[in-house]
Amino acid sequence: MSEHTAGEAGAPDAHRSATEPNDAAREQASTTSGSVTATPSGSVATPSGSVVATPSGTGSKHPRADRRTPSEPDTAGEPLTRVFGIRHHGPGSARSLRLALEEFRPDAILIEGPADADPLVGFVAADTMTPPVALLAYVPDSPARAAFWPFAVFSPEWQAMRYGVDHAVPVRFCDLPASQVLAADEADRGDRTDPLGTLAAAAGYDDAERWWDAVVESVPDSTAFDAITEAMSALREDHLGAPGPAPGDGEASEQAVMVDVPFAVGGDGDGSGSATAGFAPLVVDQHTLRREAHMRQTMRQVLKGGARRLAVVCGAWHAPALAGPLGPAAPDTRLLKGLPKTKAALTWVPWTHSRLAAGSGYGAGVTSPGWYHHLFTETERPVARWLTKVAGVLRAHDLPVSSAHIIEAVRLADTLAALRGRPLAGLSEVTEAVRSVMCGGDETVLRLVIDELVVGETLGGVPEDTPTVPLAADLRARIKTLRLKQEALARTVDLDLRKERDVERSHLLHRLRLLGIDWGTPTVGEARNTGTFRETWALRWEPEFEVRIVEAAVWGTTLRTAAEAKILDTASREDVTVAALADALELALLAELGGATDGLIARLEAAAALDHDVTHLLTALPGLTRTLRYGDVRGTDTKALAHVADGLLVRICAGLPGAVTGLDTDAAEALRAQIDAAHTAISTRDDDHASTEWLATLQRIADRDDVHGAIAGRAVRLLCDAERIDDADSARRLAAALSIGNTPAAKAAWIDGFLGGRGLLLVHDRELLRRIDEWLRDLAEDQFVATLPLLRRTFGSFESGERRAIGQALRDTGSTPPTPAGATPIDPARGRLALRAATTVLGAAG
Repeated sequence: MSEHTAGEAGAPDAHRSATEPNDAAREQASTTSGSVTATPSGSVATPSGSVVATPSGTGSKHPRADRRTPSEPDTAGEPLTRVFGIRHHGPGSARSLRLALEEFRPDAILIEGPADADPLVGFVAADTMTPPVALLAYVPDSPARAAFWPFAVFSPEWQAMRYGVDHAVPVRFCDLPASQVLAADEADRGDRTDPLGTLAAAAGYDDAERWWDAVVESVPDSTAFDAITEAMSALREDHLGAPGPAPGDGEASEQAVMVDVPFAVGGDGDGSGSATAGFAPLVVDQHTLRREAHMRQTMRQVLKGGARRLAVVCGAWHAPALAGPLGPAAPDTRLLKGLPKTKAALTWVPWTHSRLAAGSGYGAGVTSPGWYHHLFTETERPVARWLTKVAGVLRAHDLPVSSAHIIEAVRLADTLAALRGRPLAGLSEVTEAVRSVMCGGDETVLRLVIDELVVGETLGGVPEDTPTVPLAADLRARIKTLRLKQEALARTVDLDLRKERDVERSHLLHRLRLLGIDWGTPTVGEARNTGTFRETWALRWEPEFEVRIVEAAVWGTTLRTAAEAKILDTASREDVTVAALADALELALLAELGGATDGLIARLEAAAALDHDVTHLLTALPGLTRTLRYGDVRGTDTKALAHVADGLLVRICAGLPGAVTGLDTDAAEALRAQIDAAHTAISTRDDDHASTEWLATLQRIADRDDVHGAIAGRAVRLLCDAERIDDADSARRLAAALSIGNTPAAKAAWIDGFLGGRGLLLVHDRELLRRIDEWLRDLAEDQFVATLPLLRRTFGSFESGERRAIGQALRDTGSTPPTPAGATPIDPARGRLALRAATTVLGAAG
């Protein structure tokens, strides 16, 4: 199970998709007419006709409308419990919850989350704990089986934890423990329904998100939670006949119950779409019943422990099952009995806003986490300050944006809000203003704003003493020592390998790549250099790397030992190839894994001795030769590696002449590419003995008549470039290849091998151009048609500038050899005049 799959199925936030819609754009949508409308008092009529008070209303015909409010005196001396049904990652819900907690003053708080994460709540008080963060739970023996519970600063659960920390109030989680979530079968987890669709439709809204924003998010109100719970309770009662599944319903609560509600189009039933006129079953599934049973059991424990004012923070859909008298515990005990368990480890990990976005695949995600964060943290003039941030982003991309743009955009956003009857410009109005005023209607520029601001790439942080595996602790220490920074936004880093710190950074990034943690990706920098003293990396930190670190911890406690153990394990496999071993050795030297180098060299030497396939040896040679070049810059001893490379070359030179016989066109072209790579590597190595042996092998291939033209032509070209044969010899070989005894296809293959990728050769060598031009002109029509595809591929590989230069050369001089310098061209007209004059003179003399 991947971490995303686990996060959607096992984490409360994944279940939250059944509780609320995903986007809060602070839109005060107008109530439209429909089959059921909002009443003047602020109540909302449910589909069955019962009336439920919204935050602005007080009247209710609902059976649970007599629940006590937080200000009601506790005359019976009984403990008082308040259930706050919230929308996860909703800034309005977070602000309303904080106000409600200040008024209620609880002495204990329960939050929907894994019950076995209670020991981690204390880390919330740390100064270095900066949301967005997530609870990570994983199975130590199988770290890939993991789940995340993300929190942002605008998440109501986070604000509840902060309230508990700030007021010294005990905070616990009350949902199923991670040990049971991770042990459950994926098919048994996760309720994916949209209960708000019905309430939105009853109020005349065609979008559940707009309804929620209008009645809850846009107007923070501590009294909203009672109305929300009543609305959810009415929805469950209207279809189930009870507030259920109620805690005292006994065996009836053990069955999944299905009702019909409007489905969310485009959201696959997870609450991410809009409610429409369609219908789909709303299912209170078995997993949801177990979760709510565990929440009630935890509430009983806390109340039994002496809590007098208990606050329970949960998704709004679960609120009716937790509000009111808890009833006997026996039904819940039976429902939870026999659930599978597994060993689970939990910790805090940094998270990003982009991973809170619904587009990332997160089931309870929101579409605009960056906008939400801004609304929650910027309470004064949020629109003007947001548009100022937009201007900063555009200026960072060298786009002209002035203060006048900001002023006009604010005016347009406010005007749009007024026209739509909304008290404050929301994300839709602000986005339209940005598109029109700042982006000039350019959707590409607007996408920059959406990616960098509306979604955002803010990366949270956790304290250094957060529980973690030793490998993660070593990584944190190395990052701190090397002054690197984990960032969610991609950035490019140029490393100068002549500097000690940059060399150590290179080692770190290469070790992480060996462990499957691709924090850095090698790329091409702006400062181009063909040497070995510079590396360019694109760095971007992803939250999923935390799971990969845990997975890699099985190899060792430090990055170096873990990378060495993993690469040696890979090299020890029976099916490993010589090329794979050469690549592994190259990576080991790049990562400075001295403990693995000797073992890899020995394994490579043994594998090369047993491998009789020359193509495998040719594939491995370039990597080995590149590795030899790192010694000067990185201070690595490559003497043993040079010995292996020399042995590899000897075997190649001995076997290559036999390997080029009897090849078809595809095999010949593949072998030619390997010969090119090997030739480049040997030339770069600059070893006289190696170059001599290699060129002698090419000479033997070029002198044979039974070699495919693609290889023979390339061998001649390489020998000519190395000045082992002169231009006259290469011209003679070309003439022989184009002789009448060869087929047109064989001739075209030889030309392709000789010219492939070297168009300038024809520009500067007019004799060569003339020979090829004459050969083409002499072809019969059927031969020309058969040869044309091969020649088109050959000339198509040339750069456009090279093709233009060849055409210019043919147009200016044709295929006729250029006139020698100093020679005077013959003029027939003047010659006739001279001949007539000479005849006259001779005649007169006779």
